[in-house]
Amino acid sequence: MRKYALVLSLAALLSAPAASASLAPHALIATRSRVITYRSHDGQIRRAWLLYPARLIHRPIPLIISPHGRGLSGRANARIWGDLPGMGDFAVINPAGQGRVLHQYSWGYPGEISDLARMVSIAQHHGIPVNRRRVYAVGGSMGGQETLLLAARYPHLLAGAIAFDPATNLRRRYVDFAALPNGKQLQQFMRREVGGTPTTNPGGYAVRSPSSYAKQLAFSGVKLQLWWSTRDRIIRDQRLETGALAKELRRLNPHMWLRSLKGTWAHTAEMEPWGRLPDALAWFHLLPKEYATWPHQEPIALST
Repeated sequence: MRKYALVLSLAALLSAPAASASLAPHALIATRSRVITYRSHDGQIRRAWLLYPARLIHRPIPLIISPHGRGLSGRANARIWGDLPGMGDFAVINPAGQGRVLHQYSWGYPGEISDLARMVSIAQHHGIPVNRRRVYAVGGSMGGQETLLLAARYPHLLAGAIAFDPATNLRRRYVDFAALPNGKQLQQFMRREVGGTPTTNPGGYAVRSPSSYAKQLAFSGVKLQLWWSTRDRIIRDQRLETGALAKELRRLNPHMWLRSLKGTWAHTAEMEPWGRLPDALAWFHLLPKEYATWPHQEPIALST
């Protein structure tokens, strides 16, 4: 019955108007959503979108911290989750974020990562009974970058982390932006947010790059999933970013819990309730196994 309900939920989501800017709560069967506020590292009041099971649960539940991708919002990120929180009996908090200067382009600013680390307490303050032994981070693109930085800097906080097509080397991202249609504008945003170019401020780029924290990640004790594509049109050199990071983690600690999964999807396309997100969640026992491995999806491979 639960699997049938999930299919109904996904069908409702697929039929919901794509242009809607809200979470379209009428399309959600098992999940409730509400907007909460928190104070960011610089004192600003920011919003977060909180998703949680609609049915009453008399026990602590897992919490997922989900930072949004570049140029997106917490609201847009919350839409990605569809009805999965209610189907898996977990909560998801999707913060708006705040960088040094920008908020939709925070790019792993240390203050933003410290805000993400506070999301457990913020969710609890707003009534979510969090199982602190089952806190996870999940994000795609820039959100994947911040997920990895959270795991590296606050390993005691997380049981596991999932990064979909993450940016792992911010210096390389700045250079590679030149190949994108809006690349010059993105470079301008990054110079403003980081405070210079990779040449004038190399330390500013290093501190925001998960590749700088390979040793911390390797020995963090955080279970880690890295999902990346060989046909990514946004982060075109994923073999040299996520693929290289995975190899370095295995070299540093061959015994760490690491899954490096590569495919041929478009950038972060697998981070959807009808994509590979259920598979990733099932590996951390956040969804029953029967919700995973959709038969119509392309095969995935554990990278070497």
